[in-house]
Amino acid sequence: MKMTKRFKVSLITATLAMAAFNASAAVELYNNDEGMTFTADGLINIFYSSSDTDMTDAAGAETNSKQSRVRTGFLPSYIGLNSSNQVGDYKVATRSSFWVTLSDTDASRGATAAGTQTGIDVRQFYATVSGDFGEVLLGKDFGLFNRANIFGDELLLGYGQTSNTLGLVDGGNVSFGNIATGYTYAFPKAQITYRTPDMSGFKLAVGIMDPNKLSADSDEDMPRFEAELTYDTTFDEGSLKAWVNGMSQSSEVAGVDQDQSGVGYGVNVKFSGVSLTASGFSAEGVGHVAGLDQFVGADTIDTDGYLVQASYTMGDNRFVLSYGQSTIDDNAVETESSNTNISYFRTVIPGVTVVAELNKTEIDNNNALDLTAEENNVISIGAVVTF
Repeated sequence: MKMTKRFKVSLITATLAMAAFNASAAVELYNNDEGMTFTADGLINIFYSSSDTDMTDAAGAETNSKQSRVRTGFLPSYIGLNSSNQVGDYKVATRSSFWVTLSDTDASRGATAAGTQTGIDVRQFYATVSGDFGEVLLGKDFGLFNRANIFGDELLLGYGQTSNTLGLVDGGNVSFGNIATGYTYAFPKAQITYRTPDMSGFKLAVGIMDPNKLSADSDEDMPRFEAELTYDTTFDEGSLKAWVNGMSQSSEVAGVDQDQSGVGYGVNVKFSGVSLTASGFSAEGVGHVAGLDQFVGADTIDTDGYLVQASYTMGDNRFVLSYGQSTIDDNAVETESSNTNISYFRTVIPGVTVVAELNKTEIDNNNALDLTAEENNVISIGAVVTF
């Protein structure tokens, strides 16, 4: 196969939510006898990486580049602030989280010549009202489409892929985990979302979200709809989680309708220290730009992908094997991107984890006009601190 046209995405970043670490790992700041609490949680990580990248153009000319970095990993560093107040049979809660860049002092990566260009992103800012009826979320949070695919990624606390084609080797923000090589990124969106209570292991979330524009003059006369259905159960010495999620929205430009849609799915089984995960997605008109789902396009653009992972946890040690792949087909160019990963995670003390990874990212497409191939081999070593 031949390879994709090179586009540098100045990465806004795929910052991921840390739902798994939010309230459960929070530090309690205040708690009174009337049910009011305030907590804080956070994450700081830093990685050293060394990349060796081979690029091949349409004429067959090869170039090689090597780059060392000290930068954040898949998750940016952040701090989250939470409140909760029990009012009779209802709980009213809030969350705000603030995500920061670390690699922001190099003028070639976006910083000013005389100082830093630190970015502070508000990725979550919402309130919830919950009770026997379930929960309603009001505000800004991560989307539902492919949300469970990302949160179930074994590399969530790690590094993952840094494709040079996507501008990630020298990017000023995060690495990409398996975004664009297995799933799309559930970008934060303004939303109103309802979640059901647990129904014998099943939970359903449905939300209306601010639609993404196809172009500056496109019309979106309906909100973006997203939903997620999950099922959790346990068995002797093990557990099973399965999920399906999706999105749909429509845009109109010059009287032509474009209907963007996507479906994600996956399953995870844990037993005797072993964790096996398989997930995938299929989409039309979304996720074709660097795996970021806030970019929408013509519904003739097909994107799909899958991710398979196995891990084994022994005491404080976790070993991971991972392979993910995404394919984009716009009827003219077919682009295939994959990432192969071997990782080791060790919990040094509660809240402190060290990580070592090997990642091999490959991109190939059938566009004879520009870039035809990339092979990017990266070694990374880092540490993650959570509270």
